Amino acid sequence: MMRKLSLFLFLFPLFACNDSAYLPKPKAQLNLDYPEATYTAIENSCPYTFEMNSMANFELLENCESKVAYAKMKATIYLSYRSIENNLDSLLSDAYQMPSKHIIKASEIPEKVFVNPENRAYGTLFRIVGEAASQAQFFLTDSVDHFLVGSLYFYTRPNYDSILPAARYVEQDMMKLMESLTWKE
Repeated sequence: MMRKLSLFLFLFPLFACNDSAYLPKPKAQLNLDYPEATYTAIENSCPYTFEMNSMANFELLENCESKVAYAKMKATIYLSYRSIENNLDSLLSDAYQMPSKHIIKASEIPEKVFVNPENRAYGTLFRIVGEAASQAQFFLTDSVDHFLVGSLYFYTRPNYDSILPAARYVEQDMMKLMESLTWKE
C-alpha cells in the first residue's frame, strides 16, 4: 500500500500540470497610437481665430470663454479671453502666477517664449512637469488690445508618467494654436 501511495505521489505532479498554465505573461506595452494631426481653422464671434486639431471639439461659451475638448484622451484646453483696458500688467502677472499655483506638485515649470510679429502675437508656453492638475498653460497678447490664456487639464487623477504622451500630443496642438492665432480688427 505504501508503495502505491509513493508511486502515486511521484507520478501525480508529472501528469497533473499543464505546461501552458505556467508560462509567464508577456511584458505589456501601452498602445499610444495618436493619429496624425490635421488642423482646421476655427472662426467664431470672438476677436481671435486659430487652427485646432480636427480630432478635438471646439465649444464657445459666454464672454469669449471657450474650450477645446479631446474626448478620447479625456483632456480639455480651456481658453479665456480678456480685452486689455490699461490692465496689461495685472493680466501678465496673473498669467505668470497661474502656473506657479502648481509648484507644490510640479518638479519644474520650464517656459517657452513665443514671438510672432507677423500676427502680433506674443506670449509664453509653460510646461508643468510632475503630478500637477494642469500639464501645460500659455498666454498670448498683442500688448495693446487682446489677451488670451489657455490651460490644459485631464479628467483623471494626475499621474505624470501615464498622461505624459497625451500631454505632449496636446501640447503640440497648443503650439499650433499659438502659431496660427490671429487677432481680428
